[in-house]
Amino acid sequence: MFWEETRAWSVTAAEDVTIDALEPILSAEASLLVVGCGERFRPPPKGLRAALKERGLALEWMDTGAACRTFNVLLAEERGAVAALIAIE
Repeated sequence: MFWEETRAWSVTAAEDVTIDALEPILSAEASLLVVGCGERFRPPPKGLRAALKERGLALEWMDTGAACRTFNVLLAEERGAVAALIAIE
């Protein structure tokens, strides 16, 4: 299934990004997950990258502004990507 929609996400902190929190988008036909971790870069939670790799997804983890720009480029290139973005002001 390939989605072209936006959904609300209750995650508000980088440390709360888990496989369970990402579950709603893991069924999308994508090979790349772009995560915007908030206003400033913070490293991904331990084990997240490995857990996503087991599911066939590569992880691109960056601050939310950079993630939005990167995701827009990936969409323009029609690449198989999904994004999970922590909102910023």
